Amino acid sequence: MTSGSPIGNSLKLNRFDVNDIHLETVLENNRKWASAIQAENNHFFQELSKKQEPKILWIGINPNRLCNPPPSETGCSDSRVPANQLMQLGPGEVFVHRNIANVVSHTDLNCLSVVQYAVEVLKVEHIIVCGHYNCGGINASMGKHQFGLIDSWLMNIKEVYRRHKDEFEAITDVHESQRKLVELNVHNSVNNVCHTTIVQNAWKRGQRLAVHGWAYDLETGLINQLDICVRDTEKMDQMFRF
Repeated sequence: MTSGSPIGNSLKLNRFDVNDIHLETVLENNRKWASAIQAENNHFFQELSKKQEPKILWIGINPNRLCNPPPSETGCSDSRVPANQLMQLGPGEVFVHRNIANVVSHTDLNCLSVVQYAVEVLKVEHIIVCGHYNCGGINASMGKHQFGLIDSWLMNIKEVYRRHKDEFEAITDVHESQRKLVELNVHNSVNNVCHTTIVQNAWKRGQRLAVHGWAYDLETGLINQLDICVRDTEKMDQMFRF
């Protein structure tokens, strides 16, 4: 996607009508959006359909625009953090995988398949794990309520909390604790991405690839670039090197 893409200029965001049980307004929004894009660039969709060459794999948050065909992401399923909109990039620029609380687990074959395809086939150069403050999954993991099947998923986050229990015991403010866990969970997922043979083999091949940890602040709209960006295995614990 080149600069000057018509996506950002033509997109009009709408509130979903809860009475629209057949999603007719959503489909109409899509038709208007596609028509506006073609009016600005008649070949836009033809060019977009030929292939995708994203340089970014996003593991984080769900796009919230049904009228705008989303790119692929990896990240939190929260609808308030649309990856492309945050970075002002159009369709085809970002490959995305989504799940609750942007967890990367060594046993999640869905996520690992996305990472493998992104790294080995699409040749992305950046993997971004992006959490967000006031994350429902993070907050739920800090409590003792049962939510059903998701309880097993949240165990991944509870394990992060357990490993840093001493740090959390020193924090008296619950909101500060939640923000801290958001950041530590991102760190953990970044490490788990780097521990995969997928990423390490890419580095061995000399492939340019960086893994970043970010956290998005819903209250300001700004991305907090955490102090983690990994480009090789140099500082990785020997236990996780292959």
